[in-house]
Amino acid sequence: MLSIKVPPLGESITEATVSRWLKNEGDAVAAGETLVELETDKITVEVPALKGGVLSRRAHAEGDVVKVDDILGELDETAAGSRKPETPPASPAPRAMPAAERLGAESGISLANVTGTGRGGVVSKPDVIAAMSAPATAAPPAANPPSAVPAAVRRSPSAVSRETREKMSTRRKRIAENLLQAQHQTAHLTTFNEIDMSAVVALRDRMKQKVEKEHGVKLSFMPFFAKAAIMALKSYPVVNAQIDGDSLVYKNYVNLGIAVASEAGLVVPNVKDADSLGILGLSQEIAAVAKRARDGKLTMDDLTAGTFTITNGGVFGSLISTPIINYPQSGILGLHKMQDRPIALNGQVVIRPMMYVALSYDHRIIDGQQAVLFLVRLKELMEDPAAMLIE
Repeated sequence: MLSIKVPPLGESITEATVSRWLKNEGDAVAAGETLVELETDKITVEVPALKGGVLSRRAHAEGDVVKVDDILGELDETAAGSRKPETPPASPAPRAMPAAERLGAESGISLANVTGTGRGGVVSKPDVIAAMSAPATAAPPAANPPSAVPAAVRRSPSAVSRETREKMSTRRKRIAENLLQAQHQTAHLTTFNEIDMSAVVALRDRMKQKVEKEHGVKLSFMPFFAKAAIMALKSYPVVNAQIDGDSLVYKNYVNLGIAVASEAGLVVPNVKDADSLGILGLSQEIAAVAKRARDGKLTMDDLTAGTFTITNGGVFGSLISTPIINYPQSGILGLHKMQDRPIALNGQVVIRPMMYVALSYDHRIIDGQQAVLFLVRLKELMEDPAAMLIE
């Protein structure tokens, strides 16, 4: 028997959650074939079979928390190829997140009847909850209905659980710990400004078709904000610095973190040496790391050594918010919804596309003046994007 162990998970990561078994006990597997997926607070780790054989035992169930070197199961090398292939099911089971599978099993909901709204039709937990809450199919009305509400659409309290308890995943627990640590370990403060987006909107509209045709990337507003933030960090390097004990470490480079909402939760991959890239290069790199995040293909290198972060709540409709610092970084820029608003310009009231921006910062090392001036510099660059071509 060959023991299947939890592999090293990366720097400072000691535990993971068994997210999904891809093989059942008795299944024949080939060398290199993925047996199980583990979810850490940062990435999803695939555990492959080191040799061919038959999976004889699964020592942990989906949802179990395991540590590095724990035994996940056993592989019988001597039984390689002994299992006959199964007849494929009449219809393939839908892809689903582990939380959706657990909730479906608990509530008796068949995932085959649930429409997945995730990427590629993946069924998520909210999809199952929506299916549980959907009204039953109406039946012909009774001759003498007992009340004004048809019996066919009334649901007994036992039909749907009023509460669902679910164990927090390793990633969600670690996100919670990190957010609390950021609040407890820093002197957290936020300052705001607003940006007239007219100039950058006009530039993007003029260039987006050309960029997509020639470079295969959709030009969003994020690379403009990324470039403006990088240039503002060069003007106010303390915003890109970190505290290390009683020392202040200035970073002479920018590893720019981009917060991405994925099926597994919020992750912050970073673009290494983003200060060496122009707007087009930033657009390509941001699109690449965001895709890896949504596909669950991030590496530890993607998630470590960030120096400054940008988060965009505006894509979900947020008008204003106070983002939490991605500790041990010292600053995070929050973007919000762009909205037409009346403003006073040269003595006239005009309608312009405006956006609130927020900088949350560690007041232990960043003074309020520096934080305000950082946002003022960002505003100047976004309102005159041609200036970002000249450093």
